[in-house]
Formats: sequence, C-alpha cells, structure tokens
Amino acid sequence: MSTANTSIAIGQRLTDFSVDTTANTPLTHQDLQGHYTVIYFYPKDSTPGCTTEGKDFNQRLPEFTQLNTVIYGASMDSMKRHYNFKNKQDFQFELISDPEGTFCALFGVYQLKNNFGIEYMGIVRSTFLFDPQGTLINEWRKVKVKGHAQEVLETIQSYQNNENNE
Repeated sequence: MSTANTSIAIGQRLTDFSVDTTANTPLTHQDLQGHYTVIYFYPKDSTPGCTTEGKDFNQRLPEFTQLNTVIYGASMDSMKRHYNFKNKQDFQFELISDPEGTFCALFGVYQLKNNFGIEYMGIVRSTFLFDPQGTLINEWRKVKVKGHAQEVLETIQSYQNNENNE
C-alpha cells in the first residue's frame, strides 16, 4: 500500500502543485527556486516527536537562513491546527496543510504504518532537500528526530562547500 515508488526521486523537480501554508499564500513549484528548500513531513501537530522536530529546525533557523535555505513543515493537519501549533511553539517558518494528502503523495510519505500490531495509514517522518533550481538533491526517510535538523544543516553546508570549491 506504499506510495513510495511513485514519488519524486533525486534529480527531479516538482511541477504543477499548490498547497496552503500558514503564510496565507499557496506554495508552488516557483517558490522552490532561488534558494535551498527543506520540506519536512511529520505525522501530527502538537505530539512530542513532532514538537521536538519543529523546535530543532526553529532553533537552527538563523543558520539555515545564513545558508540561503527556507524551511517548511508539512502534515495532513488542518490549517487551524497548524496556526495553533505554530503560534504555541513560536515557529518562525511556515507549515503546509495537506488534509487531502495530495502533496504527501508526491513524496510517497503517506504509507501503511504498524504500531503495536495495529496497522493504519499515516505520514512516515521524512525530509526533502531541494537546490536553488528546485531540484531534489537529498532525502531522508523514516527519520529519527534526535539530531536530524543538525544533519540536514550539515548536509546543506557540505553542498555549498562543494559548490564553492568547484
């Protein structure tokens, strides 16, 4: 039941999408150009792991900004839940609301999960990194929260160091 094999792959670009964000403006493929973009998918607002992950990205936001990188968190929660979550945690980046799961399907993150023997469909915690041309250059699937935001930051630093050395 996984959609992973129909998702975007490294070296590809997303085209023709529009999703709602907490900025009250839709995010489209044009918004992925001119800077690095991190889109991280998480299961549910205001849960312990998702809160920790959001706080980790938020804490490192000045470093991401210095690296010309924009962060987006995405889940299937409603815009109302996103506003509450973002305001309560004081996130300085935007959240993407995808209640129908169409954006999740582009990335293959909405999958069959198993928790204590109970199977259900849900978002598998995953992160995607796009270069300034809007091309997917890295992905992390089945993410463990601890240390993840720092790993993403270091990956972007590595890409930029390689660009500067060419």
